[in-house]
Amino acid sequence: MERRSVRRFKKLAVPWFIVSSCLDAAVHAPSSGNVQNWRFVVVQKKENREKIIKACSEHYWMLDAPVLIAVISDLEKIRKLFGIRGEALYAVQNCAAAIENLLLKAAELGLGATWIGDFDEQKIMEILKIKDERRPQAIIALGYGEDFEKKSTREPLDNFVYFEEWDKREDKERGKLTPVADLLRKVLKK
Repeated sequence: MERRSVRRFKKLAVPWFIVSSCLDAAVHAPSSGNVQNWRFVVVQKKENREKIIKACSEHYWMLDAPVLIAVISDLEKIRKLFGIRGEALYAVQNCAAAIENLLLKAAELGLGATWIGDFDEQKIMEILKIKDERRPQAIIALGYGEDFEKKSTREPLDNFVYFEEWDKREDKERGKLTPVADLLRKVLKK
């Protein structure tokens, strides 16, 4: 509940052992058929980060992040196991699970991070010299955030959960979710 997207970073380097802890958390994510199709390209040199930023619709705020991590899906094995559905869906889901693990670990370690999906895929492939059997899924901006005091806003749980069928928001046995979710959040904060 403390994870949020951070777009302002302190001018501090992130030690490799902390970056590698985030990556280690990422590789412990679940994946379809345990295929583990994620790969990571860590980019720290300023000139290389600048190239990536230009391919990311020129989101110049990313330059303040001392580390960019490109999350790449290796499609060869997943395609063999699951065909088109594996390539089009499972490959993306697996990388998304790895990214979420990475983001949660970053927050746990006091880092700020943002998941960027707005990029020119071909340009990223050229910059990072990625071969055709692989596909960029996301860029993660990582560093020590400057705006941790800001709370992320979320809609109430009731807006997202249905019981037994679409649009059925109440369950006679359990009632509505919000009071229980609010209570749980208060207990967890103590």
